[in-house]
Amino acid sequence: MDKTVTMPIQFLQLNQISIADLIALNTHPAVLEHMPLGSNQFDEQACRQWVIGKEQHWEQYGYGVWAIIVDGQFAGWGGLQNEAGDADLALVLHPKFWGKGKYIVNNIINKAFTSLKVESVTIHLPLTRKKVSAILRYGFIEEAIVDFDGIPFKRFRLKHSSVL
Repeated sequence: MDKTVTMPIQFLQLNQISIADLIALNTHPAVLEHMPLGSNQFDEQACRQWVIGKEQHWEQYGYGVWAIIVDGQFAGWGGLQNEAGDADLALVLHPKFWGKGKYIVNNIINKAFTSLKVESVTIHLPLTRKKVSAILRYGFIEEAIVDFDGIPFKRFRLKHSSVL
């Protein structure tokens, strides 16, 4: 019997989500524990600029992040962001949706390699993130330690050719 979980999921533009919901997510204390580059100083003006920047990213690179809706509720945001020429997978979910991450990541990776036509996807995890077994099960390979704003991250890469 197939135990694959399916749920209604939508990928929307960030500007379709209320600023209040985006701020609440990006400043949630449990979320910030996993975002060393995040800040609780994310106010309405910063959020509006952030959304504009994400929209410009789509225009410049042809990919970006979406607002993620699960079962009709705003669950978070995620997708691909350009990091030094790599399509880097980002996923920020509200804690009540943390159990849905695998399904959402599968969707993002599928979109990356099919409709967005990227050759590889990276993920950067802070060194404080000890559990990486889920990333490795997707086929990601640890590549290097890189630095963002003075904070070290482990970079993992999944090549399209390895999932064919």
